[in-house]
Amino acid sequence: MTRHIVLRVVAKFLIPPIILYAFYVQWHGDFGPGGGFQAGVIFAVAFILYGLVFGLEALVRVLPTTVIRILFSLGVLIYAGTGFLALFFGKTFLDYSYLGHDPVHAQEWGIMFVEIGVGLTVATVMIAIYIAFASRIPSTRDEDW
Repeated sequence: MTRHIVLRVVAKFLIPPIILYAFYVQWHGDFGPGGGFQAGVIFAVAFILYGLVFGLEALVRVLPTTVIRILFSLGVLIYAGTGFLALFFGKTFLDYSYLGHDPVHAQEWGIMFVEIGVGLTVATVMIAIYIAFASRIPSTRDEDW
């Protein structure tokens, strides 16, 4: 475990800024390049880096697979729920005019909810894909390299 002490320390310093940058991209995606998809991938990178450096077992202890399944289901539910809720108010799918007191604020709220749903779904699906690939049994041993 102490063989890769520099890598572990560097990862501990890198993971918080990566997560912070993902939140920045998430919240400021409507003002420039970025949004839910990009923020979700960046957020997933922090957890994948954690899994690469500290091991898959440590990643699953931090973020259990049941939590991952719940979160990506919740992300899809937030995205779709924002659209379907408009149907209940007599609007078209993903028409955000029901969310605010004026069209500008309603548009901002609608985009925010959709981007949160997309970001949550993308991040958790990317982490789930990493866990699925990393948990397979390798056909060659590390010593064979």
